[in-house]
Amino acid sequence: MSEERFGEFVLVRRHEQGHVAELVLDRPKAMNAVSTEMARSVAGACMALGEDRDVRVVVLTSTHERAFCVGADLKERNSFSDADLLRQRPVTRGAYTGVLELPVPTVAAVHGFALGGGFELALACDVIVADRTAVVGLPEVSVGVIPGGGGTQLLPRRVGAARAAELIFSARRVEAVEARELGLVDQLVEDGRDREEALALAGRIAANSPVGLRAAKRALRLGQGLDLRAGLEVEDAAWRTTAFSGDRAEGVAAFNERRAPQWPGE
Repeated sequence: MSEERFGEFVLVRRHEQGHVAELVLDRPKAMNAVSTEMARSVAGACMALGEDRDVRVVVLTSTHERAFCVGADLKERNSFSDADLLRQRPVTRGAYTGVLELPVPTVAAVHGFALGGGFELALACDVIVADRTAVVGLPEVSVGVIPGGGGTQLLPRRVGAARAAELIFSARRVEAVEARELGLVDQLVEDGRDREEALALAGRIAANSPVGLRAAKRALRLGQGLDLRAGLEVEDAAWRTTAFSGDRAEGVAAFNERRAPQWPGE
């Protein structure tokens, strides 16, 4: 496994087997609160991962024992002028959109607190695996703002408009079991096993065609919110990028020869 540091607070681990990379939030002294520097580093790491054709799945993890990420660094913001906050905005947006726009499947491994911008980083992933210590929520209206890292758009796509409205307007925190019942997380695992289970899922995903995975993700994301006819056109365009690829030829050959495919990735 190789490691690459992006600034002081973000680490990327590339696992030697399985084409899986971890995007690690590593600001333990602040429970991974997203400062300007940390946001810039998350965006930089996402750019590097998106350009790495060897990476098929990204897992978003945390080094803190009691938190995935507690959201925006309010201590830093307490010293901001309005002009400072305005200057910070594109930097913080870059972190959330960086995760959201990764071209490969993404899995969040959540334990402890995932609040505000922390939960929005998880929501930007395709699948959320949480352990039973997880506490999630979007409490921004309780400090005078709104979810600004995608929460008002991503949460209703997961749980519906009315449920999202109740959660955002009330600013309430949701513990793990209820979070799974409401669809705020996708898999609930035993305490301390979120990273292990997320990596295992990522390994199963990464065994599949890298061309197929990227195309499927593109179809899923671009088709959201479209009517059925338009969505099927998005799907057809994504299908065409796979149908005449080397991966498709190898996949069919491997199936007929009863062997594991050796994906060319093109």
